[in-house]
Amino acid sequence: MDDIEQWPEIEKVALEKRRELVFQGAAFDERIASNGGLCSAIYTLKLLNYLEVSQCPSLTEIHEDIQHLTSLQSLILCRNKLASFPSVVGQLKSLKVLDISANNLTVLPEGITQLKELNTLNVSCNSLEVLPEGLSKCTRLSTINISKNKITAFPADFYSEKLDLLSMLVAYDNSIEQLSGDVHKLAALKMLDLSNNKLKEIPPELSDCAKLKEINFKGNKLSDKRLEKMVNGCQTKSILEYLRGKGKGRQGEEGADAEGGRKADKGKRQQRKKKDKGAEDEVEELNKMVVKVLHVSDTPEALTVTVSSEVKDVRPYLVCCIVRGMNLKSGNALKRFLVAQTKLHDDLCGKRTIATIATHDVQLIKAPLVYDVKPPTQLKVVSLGRKEMTAVELIRQLQLEADELRKQKKRQNVTGLHKYLQLLKGKEMYPCLVDAEGHVISFPPITNSEKTKIKKTTKELFLEVTSAASLQTCKDVMDALIVKMAELNKFTAEHQEEAGSDGEGDGPQEPEGSSETSSELIVQQVRTVDQDGSLKVVYPSKTDLCSAISNLTVVW
Repeated sequence: MDDIEQWPEIEKVALEKRRELVFQGAAFDERIASNGGLCSAIYTLKLLNYLEVSQCPSLTEIHEDIQHLTSLQSLILCRNKLASFPSVVGQLKSLKVLDISANNLTVLPEGITQLKELNTLNVSCNSLEVLPEGLSKCTRLSTINISKNKITAFPADFYSEKLDLLSMLVAYDNSIEQLSGDVHKLAALKMLDLSNNKLKEIPPELSDCAKLKEINFKGNKLSDKRLEKMVNGCQTKSILEYLRGKGKGRQGEEGADAEGGRKADKGKRQQRKKKDKGAEDEVEELNKMVVKVLHVSDTPEALTVTVSSEVKDVRPYLVCCIVRGMNLKSGNALKRFLVAQTKLHDDLCGKRTIATIATHDVQLIKAPLVYDVKPPTQLKVVSLGRKEMTAVELIRQLQLEADELRKQKKRQNVTGLHKYLQLLKGKEMYPCLVDAEGHVISFPPITNSEKTKIKKTTKELFLEVTSAASLQTCKDVMDALIVKMAELNKFTAEHQEEAGSDGEGDGPQEPEGSSETSSELIVQQVRTVDQDGSLKVVYPSKTDLCSAISNLTVVW
């Protein structure tokens, strides 16, 4: 029997006609347990466009009355114990984001295929064996995460030209046995992760995905051992070039007689041998990457971030860590790192709509830090390359610059910070990371502060990832960032580049032979706590950085 008095949040949302509601953690889990599920009054809040119920293991089912929440655009039900999910979810015609990851689901309802506006689907960390037929009807899908399940194959209709917006497909840690050559029909695909599956072949047609920028097939026992070696160490471009060569070789053989085919094959093998020499060299360059984790208990003065309760209605999730040993001084190392960060923002972070990364020079940070919210008129920040101004002034200036850029270039699209302005549209409060002196050092998802900007001389980096989606999203992005940093650091160590100057007063250069050549990274844990000092999350934990990357060693 529902006791509405135990759910004041629902009454408040109804009275104030709010459009967001979040239930998260142990306190709400106790209420769900005593009530035998969610309070039925939640299904009467027809104005809701964002609903999150997460980290509540007592939640095992969702009532079919959820179909009445027809204004929902985001439904986040991650890290619960859902054993089933109602097919009436298909009635939520406005739904754009569905996250039912980290539950106990063994099957997905067919109703999901009726969500015409859905652009993000996260069903990772369940026990799914199949995906429903008809996902190609969800023509606005741009991100699908089905990792850590028991899926053996993609549905027959999945490789469809209808999914012409699908840019990110994450499917690691499954039992997928085949990737069809029809994958080339997914023309918008930019990121594909099929690591740790049961693939034996990678179709040459994958190289026809013109926008593909990042692939991961590590942990698959491929029949082509040269290709297997490449996927465990090479960059995406090298792998796609190899696959492209295989595809051309196959076409040539089909159009020639037996003798001509043998000669063509011999010539192509010789060409591939030359082309792949550089790829094999890359394997060696990226071998034996080491990341050492420094525990909080080993660092008495460890940095801690306090998270204000007000952020839960704006951008609630945050993970942080400190990285040492990253060589940014040599050659173009800093530029490579910044390019890699931008690439992660565009791909894995969904152009900052899913998550945002920020990097700082630890030596320029005044601890302790607080993750808080401020009204746009009170949030002051020295944005990168600009003078101090309020968030209102910064947004206004960026908008003016965007309009001027459109006029000059005679185009609709804009670049740089300007393309993220819409992410704050309609927000009454803005998230920010504030130092001990009250200075804003980060204003996600827009910009960092010039005060803590990293340079070639930076020796310790403070990394932060924020998201409105889920805590696991932050962790996944941070994992990817650290792995990329390890790859870049190994590359820098193996390529002898002279230390350059960034023109910002780096000081005297180190004498030749005195620079550190080790590529080992040290990742120091950072705790985030609530305002009472209770632990919210520590990163990295034992469950982080645990993906099976054969050439990465994590030392705890």
